[in-house]
Amino acid sequence: MKEIDQALLKKVIIERPRSSHKGDYGRLLLIGGTYPYGGAIIMAALASVRSGAGLVTVATDKENIPALHSHLPEAMAFDLDNQQLLEQQLKKASIVLVGPGLVDDERGEQLLQTVFHHLEQNQTLILDGGALSILAKTGMTFPKANLVLTPHQREWQVLSGLDLTSQGTEETGEALKRFPTGLILVQKGPATRIWQASQADCYQLSVGGPYQATGGMGDTLAGMIAGFAGQFPQASLYEKVTVATYLHSAIAQELAEDNYVVLPTMISQQIPAFMKKIQKDT
Repeated sequence: MKEIDQALLKKVIIERPRSSHKGDYGRLLLIGGTYPYGGAIIMAALASVRSGAGLVTVATDKENIPALHSHLPEAMAFDLDNQQLLEQQLKKASIVLVGPGLVDDERGEQLLQTVFHHLEQNQTLILDGGALSILAKTGMTFPKANLVLTPHQREWQVLSGLDLTSQGTEETGEALKRFPTGLILVQKGPATRIWQASQADCYQLSVGGPYQATGGMGDTLAGMIAGFAGQFPQASLYEKVTVATYLHSAIAQELAEDNYVVLPTMISQQIPAFMKKIQKDT
């Protein structure tokens, strides 16, 4: 196992150059929140913006947009059924996150096909939640984008063919050989591991705990990963995903000192302060 140490955290989370603008910190498109899961995409958007994403646009059911803007006026949003606008935004985005609160149905399948069809090699695609279920069911061919998958144990079981008792490091490393080279896997569980296909070793979290076992935790993590992926050009995508995943659980662990349960929105609230602390620490 590779260690997530202070050196890695500081390599990724650096002071922002004085001469920069919002376009330097990622143009994100977040897709999901179909009925009745509107809260999921809102939590993902909150985490993305509070992780420092420059521009965040949300494609969701139009009924969710007032609630989204009441929580997060910084995000733009449009109706998921607006096909023309969706295709335009897919071309503009540097980072696309699909899946938080996305229902696994015919509409969801068509949506994922549209995303896969329009993405290019220089874009990053993060697949979470419903998108992973659709991917496992349909066997769609991955696009040529940079790929990040964030399955929990049951989702990884369907994607990999490994049952819950066979998801150790050796078995998962072998299963990843069937995935595209360079794909990043965030294998969520009691001891979350972060892999990159074609690498023999992985990172494993030593922070986090059962106080995180509540709805929306994965949506918040996916949003943080998207937020980190769009910035910090001095670090690799694998390093950025690893640090975002670590920070998500490290914040939760600190909050758990005074809280029996840690809510996802509590984590999002603390992201900017934790990032600043890492950047300032010597």
